[in-house]
Amino acid sequence: MSRLASEFWVKAYLKTLSLRGISAFVTAHGDDQAGAILIKLAPLDGTSTLYQRGFDLDTGTPTWTVFAQGDESEVDAMIARQRSFDPDLWVLEVENPLKDAHLIDP
Repeated sequence: MSRLASEFWVKAYLKTLSLRGISAFVTAHGDDQAGAILIKLAPLDGTSTLYQRGFDLDTGTPTWTVFAQGDESEVDAMIARQRSFDPDLWVLEVENPLKDAHLIDP
């Protein structure tokens, strides 16, 4: 099974969120074809949760795991560290005060 190009997936994800009236932004543009993707879910209360995209090797299905969680400034520092050694990394920020974790996989 082939994977979708990162850029294509990001555009589709942003469009899906937009149709739901949810604000989302690309804060770091990674490699168009194979860049890893992080999603920062920010409920606008000073905290955030960072999710990392991966794949279940047994089933080939996409998975999302919590990569960092807590004070937004700490999560932002984690993102900066990751970007320092992975310039191909995509970072998306979803702003939603409802804390809907299911938004990472629409």
